[in-house]
Amino acid sequence: MASNFHVEHINFYIADFNTAYHTILGRLALAKFMAIPHYAYLVLKMTSSARVLALRANLSIAYAYKTESLSLTEATNLSIQMASKVNDTRMVPADDLETPALQPPHASTKSKETKEVDLDLDDLTKLVKIGAHLDPK
Repeated sequence: MASNFHVEHINFYIADFNTAYHTILGRLALAKFMAIPHYAYLVLKMTSSARVLALRANLSIAYAYKTESLSLTEATNLSIQMASKVNDTRMVPADDLETPALQPPHASTKSKETKEVDLDLDDLTKLVKIGAHLDPK
């Protein structure tokens, strides 16, 4: 329809990446078209002489791009954190990086002298071993 047709020239940059938004318009462009974006529904509405025009995006494709973008962001953030940790370890003094010498194992704390105590007076098969110097009660 000729009444719903309007031409405006806008200069913008094109970036080759997959995102939920295929076009990012600034405030001047939105004001020039008298357009109102609704980012949650991916709809751009603008007035015409007869009615309101609504330009809709494909939500499933936008969702797929958004999840891919989030996973890429998480991976990038993880690699930045790992690089930071590597740099932090380079600043550790060499003395702190040495492996400590092994110490001989401690003598066993278990007493060699034990005695058996009944756990259940009705069932004499339930026994526990305790130190001979401990009180069974």
